[in-house]
Amino acid sequence: MRHWFTVSIAFWVLVLAFSPVMFAQTSSPSATAKAAPPTQDLSGVWVAQGKQGSALLTSSKEDPPMTSWGKAQFMAASSGNKNGSPKDAATNDPRLKCDPAGVPRVYLSNRPIEFIQTPKRVFVFYEEDHNWRQIWTDGRAIPTDPDPTYMGYSVGKWEGDTLIVDTVGSNDKTWLDNVGHPHSDALHVVERIRRIDHDTLQITFTVEDPKAYAKPWTTSSRTFRLKPSYDLTEEFCVPDEKGAARNAAALPGGHDK
Repeated sequence: MRHWFTVSIAFWVLVLAFSPVMFAQTSSPSATAKAAPPTQDLSGVWVAQGKQGSALLTSSKEDPPMTSWGKAQFMAASSGNKNGSPKDAATNDPRLKCDPAGVPRVYLSNRPIEFIQTPKRVFVFYEEDHNWRQIWTDGRAIPTDPDPTYMGYSVGKWEGDTLIVDTVGSNDKTWLDNVGHPHSDALHVVERIRRIDHDTLQITFTVEDPKAYAKPWTTSSRTFRLKPSYDLTEEFCVPDEKGAARNAAALPGGHDK
């Protein structure tokens, strides 16, 4: 009887001694999982973080390497642009006619964007002008001769935690950015979209257009912040006699302040 009692005491001493270690081992993975970004998941509403500029520049903050044709198009788009301000050059901005922004310019708005993923497609909804596009992720090849559209034809694939998106088939009616950098209908844009942590999304663009640019070039990255409480509102561009007028009708929920 005394032997059984002694063994019991020893057993419970060992349990109490090792229980904090066991608890730490079982609880720490869940804590780590909460801090880690979701793998291959861009879902959510995102808003551009900080002042990221109206112009797309190279990763070294330089002007893109335009061809002579590209420079001529840029100067025509920027006629009257005395101080390098998009406001001064707005007279020939296709957005004033309510034309869709195209890729990559559609990302340069301060309006929220939302990613929704399905097994075969990623949908991207842009609050500005109620634009949206689809990125095919079902393994299909990039089309060789797609019909030209404002937003182009997009095919994506995952490389680790980064979604690589190829967009071709854009028409030549849009600008690359808000200051008039041009492109032709040979434009090929590669987006690299990565969720660098749970609340932060980072996107870079590589632009290839042999008619407008002397060589392919990659932009500096643009950063977006997750806004779980945001709902995209309804906004349309409605042209009037004075140009484009944008009207936003807030839906229930709206943007938090």
